[in-house]
Amino acid sequence: MEKNFKIICLFLITAILISVIINLNTGFLPLSLADFFGNTGSHAEIAGLRVNRVLVMLLAGISIPTSGFLLQEYFQNPLAGPSVLGITSVASLSVAFYIFFAQDWLLPDFLQNSFLSFSAIAGSLLLMLILIGFSHRFQDKSFLIIFGFLVSALAGAVISVLQVYAENQSLKNYVLWSFGANNQVSGSQMAVLALIVLAGLIFSFKSIRPLIGNSLGTAYAQSVGVNLTRLKFIIILASSLLSASVTAFLGPVLFIGIVVPHFCRLLYNPAKLWQQWILNMLLGIFIMEFFSIISELTRYPLNVITSLFGIPVILLMMLKKK
Repeated sequence: MEKNFKIICLFLITAILISVIINLNTGFLPLSLADFFGNTGSHAEIAGLRVNRVLVMLLAGISIPTSGFLLQEYFQNPLAGPSVLGITSVASLSVAFYIFFAQDWLLPDFLQNSFLSFSAIAGSLLLMLILIGFSHRFQDKSFLIIFGFLVSALAGAVISVLQVYAENQSLKNYVLWSFGANNQVSGSQMAVLALIVLAGLIFSFKSIRPLIGNSLGTAYAQSVGVNLTRLKFIIILASSLLSASVTAFLGPVLFIGIVVPHFCRLLYNPAKLWQQWILNMLLGIFIMEFFSIISELTRYPLNVITSLFGIPVILLMMLKKK
């Protein structure tokens, strides 16, 4: 491992620790150290919410950039992101169906939030199975992108139709979900999110070595024994699990999945994919913790902050690439 890479990692880890400490101390009420380690006290519940906020940002910072990194390396396109396969759009559609048609269900708030998240996961996993089922027919990688675009367009159209006929409260609930929220994830939901992210990371680990061969061209990859069909399945599984889990619990906050991999290539040799994967996770954690702090200070939704940051960067990338 080269010295420059170690220095970058050390710098990012230090930045993460500082941002975590600041995030834990950001809020309306000042908390002491005892509030975070004690189960009793007037501020213990608030401290628990802040710890959950920090942990969910950590998981999102790991999963979103990893999903974007895998897709960009597979498609060899720096503008590919976690939403390129249509996973995010189908998750949003599933949430829209749940919010608009389950408005009369009498459920406690914590069950409402859980069912909302699980509906997004169910819709995303269903599309993932459809993608895997059809992917063997798409020999050209570009067909997957076209398929994802068509799915996204169809999902957006159906959501628009649902919004036309939705009641005011249902429409408001959907808009609030689409803004993204980093402070509403409970401990049980955190466990589900962590398990899905872990499964996605396992598939990601299995894809890095084949991606190294794939980056040198299809002919070279086949000559060194890379199973391109299996690689395609693994990429779909990994990116779908990682992007679906975050979308389900935080809303569509996936812009950093495009931006972070680009920054990591500027920081270190883009040909070294193992190191790039590590940098994506570290930088992703720091950026998500930083965005969480900004969201708490300004009271702006998380999705708004990521979009305000991500869209100008993507435009600059497009202009640079002409």
